[in-house]
Amino acid sequence: MPRRHLRLRIVDGAQLRAGFAKIRTELELPREFPKAVEAEAAEAARQPALPSYDVSTLPFLTIDPAGSMDLDQAMHVERRDGGYRVRYAIADVAAFVKPGGAIDVEARRRGETLYSPDTRTPLHPPSLSEGAASLLPGELRPALLWTIDLDGAGEEREVDVRRAVVRSVDRFDYAEVQAAIDSGTDDERLLLLAEVGKLRKEQEIERGGVSLPIPEQEIIEDNGHFRLSYRVPLPVESWNEQISLLTGMSAAGLMLHAEIGVLRTLPKAPEEEIRKLRRAAQMLDVEWPDGTSYAEVIRGLDPTNPRHAALLEDATTLLRGAGYTAFDGGIPERATHAAVAAAYAHATAPLRRLVDRFVGEVCVAVCAGQQVPDWVRSALPELPGRMAECDRRAGELERACVALMEAAVLQDSVGQVFEAAVVDVSDKGGGTVQLRDPAVRAPCDGQLPLGEVVRVRLAEADVDRRSVRFTLA
Repeated sequence: MPRRHLRLRIVDGAQLRAGFAKIRTELELPREFPKAVEAEAAEAARQPALPSYDVSTLPFLTIDPAGSMDLDQAMHVERRDGGYRVRYAIADVAAFVKPGGAIDVEARRRGETLYSPDTRTPLHPPSLSEGAASLLPGELRPALLWTIDLDGAGEEREVDVRRAVVRSVDRFDYAEVQAAIDSGTDDERLLLLAEVGKLRKEQEIERGGVSLPIPEQEIIEDNGHFRLSYRVPLPVESWNEQISLLTGMSAAGLMLHAEIGVLRTLPKAPEEEIRKLRRAAQMLDVEWPDGTSYAEVIRGLDPTNPRHAALLEDATTLLRGAGYTAFDGGIPERATHAAVAAAYAHATAPLRRLVDRFVGEVCVAVCAGQQVPDWVRSALPELPGRMAECDRRAGELERACVALMEAAVLQDSVGQVFEAAVVDVSDKGGGTVQLRDPAVRAPCDGQLPLGEVVRVRLAEADVDRRSVRFTLA
């Protein structure tokens, strides 16, 4: 979908930074950490408690977005007994955070790290999250070490988690790993990541799990200026995600066996919503054979095809309703995540998400045959509500920042005509269109043909109101 008649000025960085700051103020996001929190973090960073179990000679590696400093996970994969051994080291936040202390209280208030295009609002002070607790290369770090043995098909055979000392030796970003694999690297760690990631993807398909390969709308800062872009995730991101999903499923299994913990849950999509999606597929001329599940159809879609992109957009309604379920004694009635198609827990990002620290502590205690600490048990009932509020606030922040950026990019182009794909339509008329360049998705008035490429005229681009609207040309 090439742009037409488009003249864009360079988007002013100062204007946007002021806009992003205004959004954070409107949402009442926390700013600096209280002095007591910073002081406690500095003291904890000076002398963290290192466990006696030491696996620092293993060549762990990290894979994260370029420029990341808050590195939660480091991995090491090897062949073993006709299958694989996955070691996944997760930053041990509890080694630095005293229950009931200043950092703990502030982390419970914040809930998770929030990301704006120009900055982040961290869960923990950077002296920990980007320093002493982060699994940065070359540094001895305390970690929760997950050891998960898989058979030759990638199915879990055995799992253990305990505290350990680790040392990452390589820090990669996704593009580096993908380029290395595509060019024929001989680094067995990366080759085994791809091998295991593909096997776990096959396991996901067999379970009936589904993920939506929707191109991500990104705001990118480039030499002080900002631009919008769409990005299709690289294959290595899916393989890496499978290791995290494997760990989260293992954590859920341990907690369900012990009848205590907190799960990430998602109800099964209502049949009526699936019927609506099937009708949308018919309108878009997307094949949906009888007897084929919606997950199978989704996996066969090409996000670069406008009709397929429109159906993917509609399919997001099937994944709404995700939440957290805490339990202590017995098995909860809602214990599965429909998209994962299994019981699942958030366990691999404790530097950036509050709930993961508590999940990790439950699992360490279970594997050691010990009682779950009282400070963990007492916090479980409040976690679902705290995390639900965090999810809501993160969604509002993302939507507002993208809306601001879209309006800023297009503010000098009102009246111009673009080509766009129709990704959603309303029963009351109008719908949503998606431009490729600039990467804008916005409301459009008129009788819109779902999944078709149409010509639209920009009717409004108001930076103050953070609004963009098109009309059918």
